[in-house]
Amino acid sequence: GGAGDVNKRQHLDIATITGGVAYMNHAEVFSENQDIVVATTGRLLQYIKEENFDCRAVETLILDEADRMLDMGFAQDIEHIAGETRWRKQTMLFSATLEGDAIKDFAERLLEDPVEVSANPSTRERKKIHQWYYRADNFEHKVALLKHLLKQDDATRSIVFVRKRERVHELAETLRLAGINNCYLEGEMAQIKRNEGIKRLTDGRVNVLVATDVAARGIDIPDVSHVINFDMPRSGDTYLHRIGRTGRAGPVAATPLRARAPARPGGG
Repeated sequence: GGAGDVNKRQHLDIATITGGVAYMNHAEVFSENQDIVVATTGRLLQYIKEENFDCRAVETLILDEADRMLDMGFAQDIEHIAGETRWRKQTMLFSATLEGDAIKDFAERLLEDPVEVSANPSTRERKKIHQWYYRADNFEHKVALLKHLLKQDDATRSIVFVRKRERVHELAETLRLAGINNCYLEGEMAQIKRNEGIKRLTDGRVNVLVATDVAARGIDIPDVSHVINFDMPRSGDTYLHRIGRTGRAGPVAATPLRARAPARPGGG
């Protein structure tokens, strides 16, 4: 995605290290000089411990989405990587928020006399998105509403968001049994399976993706017609991030709500 765009303009040697990929496919990363290495923490740390990756030549360490990595429990791994790259000249930390003691303490441990740059993102959606919420009497009614929405002719490519990865499998199977072909993404999935699922959606073999916010983070899926919040997001920012994935004129964001669920983020 982003690394490829940079490479087209700057002609840099860029390598990617992710989980779910065999070591032999990463071998060129270790045998050739790379200008930029984009890596997931777990797999990079594994290669560092196995002494396959030499950190002494690292000049800049960039920690993207630090708040999310903390939420996912990667703080210790990141600090280990920071210690192994102690010869670096610069460290950059990007986070959607610096609020809360956890992210502040984390930044203080990793950064030395940092300069803080803040941006105020728009709290409004950038394009006209039709937003609807549906009241459901119970969970079964909520599932029935979801099936109805996904079976509409204009639901050509939909993303269904849930909060927990345990529900991803349950909901994907429920939809499959209802004749709604779908793929799913969850946080513990191997990279090769993630890629296969995304390709099935973009190729048009399925037109529904079920995912958690964490699992769907960073993926780019074109021409999304519907975003459905099966589970309410935890914050307004997450809601805007979800519905911002729609890519067509007049796309739809739908939120089925059970009677007891608070209607926090939303629209109309």
